Amino acid sequence: MSISIRQDPRCRFTDALNLGAVLSLVLLAVVAKAALLTGAFYVLFPELAALSYDVFTRPAGSWARSPIMLAITPAVTAAMGTAVTQAMVYGLWSVAVAIAGATLIIWLMRSPIMPAISAAFLPLAFGITSWWYPVSIAAVMTVLAGVSIVYSRMLTSGDRQRVPALDTEARADEVEVAPTRHKTSLRAFLFFAFLFAVYVLASVTGLRLILFPPLVMIAFEIFNNADSRPWAKRPLVLPLVCSMSAGVGLAVLVAFGAGPLSVVISLLVGILALRALRLHFPPALTVGLLPQIMPHADWSFVLAVALGSATLTGAFLLVRPLLLNQSVALAADRSGSGSPG
Repeated sequence: MSISIRQDPRCRFTDALNLGAVLSLVLLAVVAKAALLTGAFYVLFPELAALSYDVFTRPAGSWARSPIMLAITPAVTAAMGTAVTQAMVYGLWSVAVAIAGATLIIWLMRSPIMPAISAAFLPLAFGITSWWYPVSIAAVMTVLAGVSIVYSRMLTSGDRQRVPALDTEARADEVEVAPTRHKTSLRAFLFFAFLFAVYVLASVTGLRLILFPPLVMIAFEIFNNADSRPWAKRPLVLPLVCSMSAGVGLAVLVAFGAGPLSVVISLLVGILALRALRLHFPPALTVGLLPQIMPHADWSFVLAVALGSATLTGAFLLVRPLLLNQSVALAADRSGSGSPG
């Protein structure tokens, strides 16, 4: 009787996830240390958390498979956002120009790197007018793209079985595919209508960060690609993970100050929370890094994130029948908030 010693595919998948998570933590720690030592704080680009986590945990995903776009798309949209911030004061029109400009750039480049939308809006949200911001993003994203290429080749050389299973990758890869053209006009209208509503809410309450940068990207994804996003089947979980990430990110910043330690703790708690919820939702990790670059972070930030993400969930539930295919909507209703994402 022969005994097979081949490793279980599920073990290989778990190993890749764990190794990828560790690599993302190491990269962010190194970048945070470099920012602290050099004073180049813009290299600690918050979306780097989501991008690095996804690229390293899913080396067959579309972000990892597009290293050139990974390197240049956020830098291009960041430059556009910086130019808008220099030319216009924060207001409804500048917000619309920055976000519409970013989505147009991504569409023209045919890029799958949707976090580049946040890169465009972030300088406007925080009043960043320095050209070092897009330059720093270009530098750090080039490093991430280069490391991802080396990492992917190391995984595939000699033993292709070490790469996560293709069926699992195909399912998770739906998180960042380009938007479909089905119902494009309606989805675009709902997206910008939501942004307008949140902008008004932020103006009325005085909490500008109700419209926090990652929320723009999350809203774009959920309104344009809800039927192909696993996490869109669990909308009630989104305010929970975003608010928790914001609270942890602020708490560790207050406790330990800006730097590698607070960055690593924030990311580690976020990763563990996503694993516990069985939810692949990298933007939540970005929220936890926002306090690192905020001039005056306080607990109103957590309240703003909670209100913004809850408003998105409410708006999505209201219009979900218009966005989802009927079969997908029925499956989402059955799964509720308790099914894995």
